Amino acid sequence: MALPATRSSSVVVSRPAPVPHRILEQARLHFFEHGYSAFTMDGLAAELGMSKKTLYVHFTGKDEIVRAVINGLGREIRADAETLLRDRHLTFAEKLRGFVEGMVARMASLHPGTIRDLQRFAPELYQLVEEMRGKNIPYVFGRFVEEGQLSGDVRTDLNAAFAIEFYLHAMQGLLHPASLERLGLHPREVIAGAIDLFFGGLLTSTGRKDYEKLFPR
Repeated sequence: MALPATRSSSVVVSRPAPVPHRILEQARLHFFEHGYSAFTMDGLAAELGMSKKTLYVHFTGKDEIVRAVINGLGREIRADAETLLRDRHLTFAEKLRGFVEGMVARMASLHPGTIRDLQRFAPELYQLVEEMRGKNIPYVFGRFVEEGQLSGDVRTDLNAAFAIEFYLHAMQGLLHPASLERLGLHPREVIAGAIDLFFGGLLTSTGRKDYEKLFPR
């Protein structure tokens, strides 16, 4: 007797994320919330529901994990900017809005004292944060300025290299722990406010009009 035909299953089985990826995702949340000094391998292992021994299979210790978190964050910011800039269905203002919203969401879980804590207890890793910022800001905002000038939304009568250098130094100063404490602001507020102030001076009248539709005051 012939067996009845069966339909092939179309159910897609999602695969669990690789262990190192899971570790780093949770480590970012752990580091952002607790800071460097209170970051422990025991606490991270407990949050992941795995043994500390498993963590050490993939990473030599918390410094290597925090370093990987910082480097991964830098790559993620750059990749998100590239994705937005390549999207031809978005206006310049929408791309800028998407980038700002992504940065604000990314920094939402960061405890205000985490940057000061890192500077105090792990100066080499704090230096890595500044180096990452020093690479990302000229690249990402250079790309945004270039895109905006091509679309007519950013003024072309200003020296773009000067504008980017100005913004880089402003952000390095504003995100310094002492500046954050003086201002009483969260890093996400500084990032959003600085981008608004920076592009406010660079946008053409058309660009400003589109920008204000998306960022009403």
